[in-house]
Amino acid sequence: MTPQTYFCSECGRPTAPEELARFGERLVCPMCKNAYAQKLREGAAPAGFVRYAGFWWRVLAYFIDYTIVGIPLGIVSLLLMGGMMVPLTRLGPNPSPDEALAAMVPMFGAIAVLSLGGMALHCAYETFFLVKFGATPGKMVLGLKVVRPDGSGIQIGRAIGRYFSKILSGMILYIGFIMVGFDAEKRGLHDMICDTRVIKTR
Repeated sequence: MTPQTYFCSECGRPTAPEELARFGERLVCPMCKNAYAQKLREGAAPAGFVRYAGFWWRVLAYFIDYTIVGIPLGIVSLLLMGGMMVPLTRLGPNPSPDEALAAMVPMFGAIAVLSLGGMALHCAYETFFLVKFGATPGKMVLGLKVVRPDGSGIQIGRAIGRYFSKILSGMILYIGFIMVGFDAEKRGLHDMICDTRVIKTR
């Protein structure tokens, strides 16, 4: 079992849980503790305050991640699908249904392989970055992190479950994502299922 990773709610730095200071529901690392305590004394930062990432911040992070994964996946898809189109170009002007079907079967197989491969790649990408860093590259750019309600990071099983829960959020007319704009803690359906939050770290 890998040790649970926690993140400072001020700077987002990964920190061992025993080194974090708790201010209400907020966990602060040793580097930020004195400055945050001063904010509390001055009334500038209420204990337990967490900045949740809203709908458009998360959409932007998604497009960054989708571009990172989508470009190489698109190149592979074009190369593979180009090879699968060769049998179609060899058909005569009036092919029989059997000839047309035989020429299209490899293309259907390629589409299935690409769909499953793309899903596996996206899942591995998201799981690796969320478990290792608490955020995908798109979220890192924007200063966002995915955490549990107590500020701890998520483990492999929860990260994989969250990925497939996002697919469910999209299948119901994207209502699962739209919920982010109306929930008090900016949770989508996948966040509710997996008990996660997306927070701003800067």
